[in-house]
Amino acid sequence: FGPSAPLKSIEISNEKLEPHLEKAYYDTDLLAKEAVIELYNRNLPVSTIQKALSVGAFVMETTRKLVPTRWAITAVDSTLSLNLLDEIRSYPLIDTYQLYEFKAMNTHFLILFMPTAWQYEMLEAFIKVLGNEELIFSDYELYKGRKDYASIGGCYYSGKMAIAEKLHEMKRQAGAIVFRESYPGYIPLGVWLVRECMRTALDGKPREFADMQAATSFISSKLQLPMARFRRSSTLMKQSDLKQFLRG
Repeated sequence: FGPSAPLKSIEISNEKLEPHLEKAYYDTDLLAKEAVIELYNRNLPVSTIQKALSVGAFVMETTRKLVPTRWAITAVDSTLSLNLLDEIRSYPLIDTYQLYEFKAMNTHFLILFMPTAWQYEMLEAFIKVLGNEELIFSDYELYKGRKDYASIGGCYYSGKMAIAEKLHEMKRQAGAIVFRESYPGYIPLGVWLVRECMRTALDGKPREFADMQAATSFISSKLQLPMARFRRSSTLMKQSDLKQFLRG
């Protein structure tokens, strides 16, 4: 949970809804999944869709209910990324290893795209955020995705959403490994931070590398923790040949 404060007062007035959102609200036969995808395709901000889902604005009228905010955020990120990946898996592979980078709010993101079929891993390191700890958390999926909930929580799906958007925009398929380090002074602000920082990173021009060794060698020079620490916590990096997962 991020910073919070007592609410002293609130004023509510009649506001006109965005037309597509209003239409989805009054369509009581429209399933929540269909509403989320349709509104995203209409270019509504992901945050707006998440808020609407949280207050029970979608799904069949008899089953509408409030949804905890964190559940709504992850549900939207997961739904949209899965929908995009249905198309991404049919796209041709990228040709090189591509690295995107962004720093903000005492957090550093390095996103590596690999010329393999879809696979995804997020590695999160928290370095002396609370004391003297140096912790790494990770989770991953192969070509067919995963059925269970990721152990590292909603940030896994927010990161996946940002990557799926980029690949869909590129009309290319790739594997992806995310290296994230958070440093002293970092404040948990919610999983939106992961999605928006990664979106910003992926808007930039990537560095390109001929092979995995060259890419990880450069990434190592950018990280505070040794690459060996990340490799021990990784599943995808332990494989001698990532291409064996082309149809994992």
